[in-house]
Amino acid sequence: MDPETNRQWLLSSRPTGEPSMENVELVETDVPEPGPHEVLVRTLYLSVDPYMRGRMRDVESYAEPWEVGEPMRAGAVGEVRASNHPDFSEGDVVTGTLLWADYAVAEGRDLRRIDPDRGPISTALGVLGMPGVTAYFGTTDVAEPTPGDTVVVNAAAGAVGSVVGQLAGLAGARVVGIAGADEKLEWLESVGFDAGINYREEDVTAALREACPDGVDVYFDNVGGEITDAVWPLLNVRARVAVCGQIALYNATETPTGPRKLWKLIETRARVEGLLVRDYEDRWGEALDRLSRWVESGEIEYRENVVDGLENAPDAFFALFEGTKIGKQLVRVGERSE
Repeated sequence: MDPETNRQWLLSSRPTGEPSMENVELVETDVPEPGPHEVLVRTLYLSVDPYMRGRMRDVESYAEPWEVGEPMRAGAVGEVRASNHPDFSEGDVVTGTLLWADYAVAEGRDLRRIDPDRGPISTALGVLGMPGVTAYFGTTDVAEPTPGDTVVVNAAAGAVGSVVGQLAGLAGARVVGIAGADEKLEWLESVGFDAGINYREEDVTAALREACPDGVDVYFDNVGGEITDAVWPLLNVRARVAVCGQIALYNATETPTGPRKLWKLIETRARVEGLLVRDYEDRWGEALDRLSRWVESGEIEYRENVVDGLENAPDAFFALFEGTKIGKQLVRVGERSE
């Protein structure tokens, strides 16, 4: 029997710089009741992602900001506990954007059923979810690596970057990953990256020149900031730059002046393109079919870092900005019913 109370996290104030526990509040409410065409979902896993930092700001962006006092939201995997929608039944495992809570109600149209036989249900938030799909379309449709290209990926040990690098390798490219720990570089080497740079320990500019003696044909940017500044002079003619994230700037209290290096695009005729995975909603099936085959065959490998307990969700989110974890950061909130 489900409990009568429901824990959920609220945004209690807007952070200045890095977010902290002062900006969030855990409260208890009643377990909600689903209305017409709605589904009650018990949370099993929550995703924490860098873009959520932008939703804490009161500024216009591609994702609407959360209001102070409003429940926080994230990608989630959960189990249907009650359904007023014909496409879902009690016990179904589903994914969608839900509350940071034990229980949440969602419109049936906003949920997608997961086949647990396809892989661990947690992968619906990682390699077989939004990060994997982002990597897939960011690589195939934006970056377009070809055999012999040199591809540079930053945040390379993250949920997106690690898949991008492996996809580029499958396309026949030479892949250089940038990450913040030797342990990460060792894992990247084990999954097929050709070279690695520890940005915390090395002179990135010098290391890039050594790792990319023939320049850079593809740059997949999850970070921005000084690392992107170091890559820019190495762009080759007709290089492709996919801008997926700018985590180095998400906690900045003032946006740095720039960009000041666009002259390089005149010389190289390089293409710079931003990437939003929601633009590919009608093609998710294509991406998930191909990714699941690669995962099953072992051609794409993944890592997950799982934090237990809804009460620890903020800590899992804050850890994203420390750059210490490998793979997809998740919060395990509950277990499936027997």
